[in-house]
Amino acid sequence: MIKKAGVIWDCDCYINKYICDNDIGGEIITPQMLATPFYKGRLVAVLIPTGFGNPAYSGLMPALKATSGRIRKFVEKGGRALVFGAMHEKEGCYDWLPFKVKYTHEYFSSPVITKGDSDYCGIVKDFNEAGIECDGYFPEYEGDCIAETADGRCIMIEKKMGDGCFIVTSIHEFPSRDFLTRICSGDSEIIF
Repeated sequence: MIKKAGVIWDCDCYINKYICDNDIGGEIITPQMLATPFYKGRLVAVLIPTGFGNPAYSGLMPALKATSGRIRKFVEKGGRALVFGAMHEKEGCYDWLPFKVKYTHEYFSSPVITKGDSDYCGIVKDFNEAGIECDGYFPEYEGDCIAETADGRCIMIEKKMGDGCFIVTSIHEFPSRDFLTRICSGDSEIIF
């Protein structure tokens, strides 16, 4: 089993250490690397951390929009993309995804209810599910809602595409170790 992820971000960031602490091979994919056709990372998953849509935290949005087709192809070939909350109230932060996602930015704590039998429902397994921090919710989306708040707001979407999937979440916590291992592990690496 191969465990490897690329973190799409402007520079080395907090989630890299967490990935490495979980024995998952990781690398940073900067906006410049994302945009060049010469970058051919061999990965199982890509992670886009919280705050990607907020210019106060990140300059990723132009690169995500310019390379949305590349990310879609990676997923269709069997890769997985984990996308966290945009942390911005501006509409369109998820327009680069190849499916509809509308995000409402609102910081709150809520009990989390997982739904269905998705392999990725264990994102909060290491935490007290009675009070999980979130940075928003998804009032409109394509795909399956696999986690919601006690009052029915969707906070995690799974959208299968080709041989892979997108997981979009507004949960404002590190993912559980089991979840991280599950999403970043596969039988083979996919060329990004």
